[in-house]
Amino acid sequence: MISVAMCTYGGEKYLPQQLESIANQTIRVDELVVCDDRSKDSTIAVLKSYAEKLPFPVRIIQNEENLGSTKNFEKCISLCEGDIVFLTDQDDIWRSDRVEKQLNFLEKHPEQDAVFSNAMMIDDDSLPTGKTIWEEIEFDARKQEKWRQGKAHEILFNGFVVTGATLTLRKSCLERLLPFPTHVPDLIHDAWIAMVLGLENKISFIPENLIDYRIHASQQVGFGSKTDYVSLKERMSRGRDEKLVPLKEKAEKLNDLYVLLRSIPFVPREKLIKLYLAKRHFESRSSLPHNRFLRLTPIMNQVVRGQYIFSSKDWWIPAIGDLLE
Repeated sequence: MISVAMCTYGGEKYLPQQLESIANQTIRVDELVVCDDRSKDSTIAVLKSYAEKLPFPVRIIQNEENLGSTKNFEKCISLCEGDIVFLTDQDDIWRSDRVEKQLNFLEKHPEQDAVFSNAMMIDDDSLPTGKTIWEEIEFDARKQEKWRQGKAHEILFNGFVVTGATLTLRKSCLERLLPFPTHVPDLIHDAWIAMVLGLENKISFIPENLIDYRIHASQQVGFGSKTDYVSLKERMSRGRDEKLVPLKEKAEKLNDLYVLLRSIPFVPREKLIKLYLAKRHFESRSSLPHNRFLRLTPIMNQVVRGQYIFSSKDWWIPAIGDLLE
């Protein structure tokens, strides 16, 4: 049985395209479960209208209170009755063979519990931007090969790779994933699923654009927000404490993630070594003294041990910045 888990919030504008793309699959799904997080627009009306004409049952659940995307997806996936659950956002467009491709993959690879794909990025008018999400996050051939070699967790420690809108999983793995944590910043539902399954070598990918992924200003999560670029002039003129704030936040985030993953009994401790080293690296950077001369020794210790690679592949740039700023 094939279920689709969709979470909605203020989705009236793009829902019709998404619902039609799910209906037009080469392999029909068996149910669509929608959890609406108290939309204030006509999202529910759109859903009810389409529920009457879609070729599969649609269950619409309206939350009594706003849950946020992570807990809403946890609820939605849990309510699905299918053996295989396809995750979807409210504003994308599925390629007609998404279900067929990902279902066939899981049938051929029973050892895998989940599979994700690439996606073409589109704008508000559903026009391709000319870039894929894997290009955006630099999930290139080198990282893909590293993933295949069983080191998915090391890639995931450094940031997002798996986009939930492209993710399909076996319902049976949910017992190892619940409850979805919310206390680690940025560890939203898809990042958590990918992290746990990545540590077990139970998530893989299909290098095809199986959906069109929409980029727009009102989306709840995704690639819409970018880190502001800090110019050289700003770097040299800003206060020391201002520079340390994001480093401290990164150290705290990595520490929270490390503690969380250590609490999972089936996660081998040796797979967390690089996460631990990354945590210690940012703790070191965030506690460097104000005096530049006194910074030299701890910075050189990190350089000699190759720890600045946790900050950037161009490791010398943050190292020089730590010394001079």
